[in-house]
Amino acid sequence: MKVLVMDNVSEEGLVPLRREEDIETTVGEKMSEEELISIIGDYDAMIVRSATKVTGDVLAAGTRLKVVGRAGVGVDNIDLEAATRQGVLVVNAPDGNTIAATEHTIAMMLALARNIPQAAAKMRDGVWDKKLFTGVELRGKVLGIVGLGRIGSAVAKRAQAMEMEVVAYDPYINKEKADSLAIKVVSLEDLFGQADFITIHAPKMKDTYHSINDDTIALMKDGVYIINCARGGVIDEAALYRAMLSRKVAGAALDVFEKEPTVDSPLLKLPNFIATPHLGASTREAQLNVALDVAGEIVAVLRGRMAKNAVNIPSISPQTLAVVGPYLTLAEKLGGLLAQLVYGRVHKLEVIYSGEVFKGDVTPLTTAVVKGSLDPILQEAVNFVNAPVLARNRGIQVMQSIDGEALGYTNLITLKVYTDQEEKSVAGTLFGKNDSRLVLIDGYRIDTVPSGYLLYIPHLDKPRIIGPVGVLIGEHDINIASMQVGRKDRGGRAVMMLSVDAPVPEETLKEIACIEGVLDVRMISL
Repeated sequence: MKVLVMDNVSEEGLVPLRREEDIETTVGEKMSEEELISIIGDYDAMIVRSATKVTGDVLAAGTRLKVVGRAGVGVDNIDLEAATRQGVLVVNAPDGNTIAATEHTIAMMLALARNIPQAAAKMRDGVWDKKLFTGVELRGKVLGIVGLGRIGSAVAKRAQAMEMEVVAYDPYINKEKADSLAIKVVSLEDLFGQADFITIHAPKMKDTYHSINDDTIALMKDGVYIINCARGGVIDEAALYRAMLSRKVAGAALDVFEKEPTVDSPLLKLPNFIATPHLGASTREAQLNVALDVAGEIVAVLRGRMAKNAVNIPSISPQTLAVVGPYLTLAEKLGGLLAQLVYGRVHKLEVIYSGEVFKGDVTPLTTAVVKGSLDPILQEAVNFVNAPVLARNRGIQVMQSIDGEALGYTNLITLKVYTDQEEKSVAGTLFGKNDSRLVLIDGYRIDTVPSGYLLYIPHLDKPRIIGPVGVLIGEHDINIASMQVGRKDRGGRAVMMLSVDAPVPEETLKEIACIEGVLDVRMISL
C-alpha cells in the first residue's frame, strides 16, 4: 500500500506509517492540481495540511484512494461531498493542538496583564521605563470563559492553578459537568458583569458572530481585559477599538481576526493592544501531535479498523447502510434544527423511530442526530465517531427507542429534547427515496424541507400576522421560498415556518418579534 504525504508534514509524525513494512510512504513536493491528478491514482491514502487542495477532480483521479488525512482540524481544503461520493474516508486530528492553543491563551493573558510586548519594544528602542508599564496580577481576579470545550476547560484548569476565580458561559454544558471542573456556570450577562478578564473559546456561527459588540461591552466591568485565540469574527473589532480608546476595555489580545491576514487594523496602533498572527496551534509539539494522530488514523483505516476521527461518513456495515442510509441526512438535519430551536442547557435527547425500516440497527441514525445537534454549538470538529463522546462529556443523556407512534406516516423519526428551561420535539420523514421533510414541531403539522435558511415563528392564530412578517422580510429584499403554518385549534397557538433565500437580519427579527401575537422568532441555518 502506498501513502502520499504533502505540505511538509512533520517527518517524526510519520513514524506510525514508516514502521509498517507493507506501507510505502512518499513525501511529495509542492505541486499543481494537474500534477497531483497525474500521480494520485497510484496511492491508497494521502496526508495533507492546508496548502494542498483535495478537489473533486483529484478525488476522482484517486481510483485507489481509501482515506485522506488532514494533519490538523479544518478540512476546508478537502471536498467532503466528493470524498463521500467516491467512498473516500476523510479523517482529521482535532486533539493534537489543544495544549498549544491553551498555552497560547495563557501566554496572551499574562503578556496583556504585565505589558510584556510593549515593555520589550521600549527596551529594544533603548528606553528603560518602569513606571509606564505597571501591570496587574492575575491572582484573585475573575476569569470569564466563553465556551467550555476542550480548550476552554484546559484554560480554566491553568487559571485555577494561578488562583484565579473562574466563571464560564456555555449553554450546552450542564451544571454537573461544570461542578466537576469546579467552575461556576453563569449567564453571559453575569459573566460580563463579573469578569476582570474574558477569554473567548466559542465557534464563529450566526449566534456568536459579533457577539462581543458595543452593547455587550457596555455590560462589562470598566477596565476589563479581553483575549481571543479561538475564531475571528466573534468580536466586532470596530466596537473593540472604540472601547479601548475610551479605556472601557483596559487591554485586548487577539490571535485571530475577522479577515486574515491582517496587518492594517487600527487596533494595531493602540498601545494597550497586543496581537499574534494566528499562532494558537503553531508549536513543534502540536505539529508533531497532529501528524502522529493522522498517521495512526491512516494505518487503522488501511488495516480495516475503525477511525476515531472520521469527518464525513459513519462506520456502518454495507447491509445496514443500504437500509438506513437514505435517512442519515434527515436525522442529522433534524438534530441541527432542534438544537437551534431550544432555549437552555440540554440534559436529555430522545430519538424515537417508527416504521418497518427502523427494525434493525438504528444506532448510526442516532449518532447522526447527535452530530447534527452538536454541530451548530461546538467549536471543536464534530463527527460520527466523536459525537456520542462529546454529548456524554457535556452531560447530555441520549436515548433511542423503536416502535414509536408513526402518526399516519410510513416511517417517522421523532426527536425530543429536554433542557433546564423547556421541552421541544420535531419529527421528519422521507417522501420518496431522498426527499427529506420536517412534518411536526411540538405536535403542529407542517411540511417543510429541512435545508437552507428557515424562520420559525410561533404565534397566536389570528389575522394580520403573516402579512406583516412578509412585508418586513421583503423590505430587506429577501425572498420567501415557501411558507407553512400549522395549528391545533382555531384561535389558539400556531407555528409558522418560512424558507428564505438568505439570513434575515437581526434587526428585522426584533421587528417581527414586536408584531402583536408573535410569541417568538428563531433564525435557523441548515
